[in-house]
Amino acid sequence: MTRPPAAVLLVACLAVVTTVAGLAFAWSTRPGSPAATGSEPPRDELRCGAEACRPVVEQRVGPDSVALLVGSGVGRIRASGASGPNVFELTIAASGAEITERSLQCVDAEVGVCLVRGEVGSEVRGEVLVRRSGAWSRAQVPYVSSGGHLGLHDVNRDAVADVVAVQRECPAGVDCAERFAQVFSLVDGGDELGCTAVVEAPELLPGWPAVVPDAADLGPCGG
Repeated sequence: MTRPPAAVLLVACLAVVTTVAGLAFAWSTRPGSPAATGSEPPRDELRCGAEACRPVVEQRVGPDSVALLVGSGVGRIRASGASGPNVFELTIAASGAEITERSLQCVDAEVGVCLVRGEVGSEVRGEVLVRRSGAWSRAQVPYVSSGGHLGLHDVNRDAVADVVAVQRECPAGVDCAERFAQVFSLVDGGDELGCTAVVEAPELLPGWPAVVPDAADLGPCGG
């Protein structure tokens, strides 16, 4: 049998390669493929230490959203809105605070406020984000409660949520039932607004377990 000339074999091979390449191109440009849309395959947007961040809880604050993400002992707070995505370090996660679906409390108003809190031993530690004119920023004051509650409530009724921290009225390292509420404003640098009178049990604080004192309940702290 006569063998086909080398040129014929070369042409046949090129035809096969061209056909395979054409099929591959058609597959890559099918509707919805990365090449057809001009986008890369999805990647992890955010990393928490050595692993991808894991979402824990998210809340809407008007048109914005605030989410807590954790992983490898590292945490992030992601605030998304008209000003674009903003990512802040979750500092209480680095201190060992337990972050759960109950760790986020937000109040929507002209000045939006979100409190992130978590338990570390017998304390509740927290940090705050504030939205003014559509932009989120971190309040620089860290908050600590030794008495089992850290939350938001507009105590002085200025339309900006205040931070309410319940404290134990006993020496450090000693457990006792006596409690009082300490209140901080998020206006003008986070000044202390005052404290409630000491009560004999936390259940006697106004609104316990979500403590909601009135401005009239406050007096000088340490008095």
